[in-house]
Amino acid sequence: MLVRRTDGWLTASLGDELVMMNANNRHYIELSEIGARIWELIATPQPIDTICDRLGREFDVSPATCRAEVRSFVNELVKHGVVTLDPPSAA
Repeated sequence: MLVRRTDGWLTASLGDELVMMNANNRHYIELSEIGARIWELIATPQPIDTICDRLGREFDVSPATCRAEVRSFVNELVKHGVVTLDPPSAA
């Protein structure tokens, strides 16, 4: 599945964290350093495995732990309408 940003989110960096607000419904979210990095990585839609590969190279985390944590995080973002999970397009 591809992780894709939804429209309408304004962002501001606060140190290593990212503060986000939806301009339409004024929903507010604060992301940790790793959450902010995931947001950067999905500037273009990315498969979860690609996100995990990048994070695994940048942070000291096992592949299994990374996959579990990223999937949990992405599912929370989906619940809040920050991202969608789309099937990969056929090439």
